[in-house]
Order: sequence, then structure tokens, then C-alpha cells
Amino acid sequence: MKIYSGDTWTLEELQEQVADAGRRSLVIPPADSKRAVLETFGEVLSFPEHYGVNLDALNDSLHDFADSISDNGNSPVTVLWQVAAPFRSDRSFGILCEILQDAESYAGKDLRVTAVLL
Repeated sequence: MKIYSGDTWTLEELQEQVADAGRRSLVIPPADSKRAVLETFGEVLSFPEHYGVNLDALNDSLHDFADSISDNGNSPVTVLWQVAAPFRSDRSFGILCEILQDAESYAGKDLRVTAVLL
């Protein structure tokens, strides 16, 4: 997982880098609370209706999402997560970063995550 400052890189610049690398980008918009962040991931990544909106469900759903990338022969994906400043002080921020790193490791080259700190 890479982490960039929104003061240094614009979302458009990062999307351009992703496209230049032959990858698709999916943008997770900023949210201020753990629940809102989890809901936003679920919406943007089209998690199933039974998605539990908790950290364990995020972990499981990210693995399923990674499987769907390679199973369907789609081009690799980079998730651009815009991290709102208030959420960075939430203790679940670090746990969520670990879950995202685990999903990257699981997916190999098919999934990358870039956090953009706002």
C-alpha cells in the first residue's frame, strides 16, 4: 500500500499514473467515521448485499473482490482511497490499512491500494 499526501498529489495526477501503468482506478471518496468508510468501500467495490459493514467483512469481501479481478480476466485495479483527516485519528484507521495491505498481498499484481491523505 502506498500513501500519498493530497497536498503533493492531486487525485487526477494519481489516476493518470494508474492509467499509464495499464490499470483501472476506483476511487473511494472520503468519509469521517469507521462505519462510513466501510460503507463507502462496499458501495464503490460493489460488495454483495450480505456485506456485514465491519472489519472482518471488509477483509473477506476484499479477498472476493481480488478473486473476481483475475477470474474475469479484467485488467488490474488500483484503489485510490481518499482518507479524510478526521478518520486518520480513528484507531480503526491502522487496522483498515493492515486489511488493505493483506488484500494486496493476497491479490498479487491484480490489486493495489493507494491512500491519499487529505
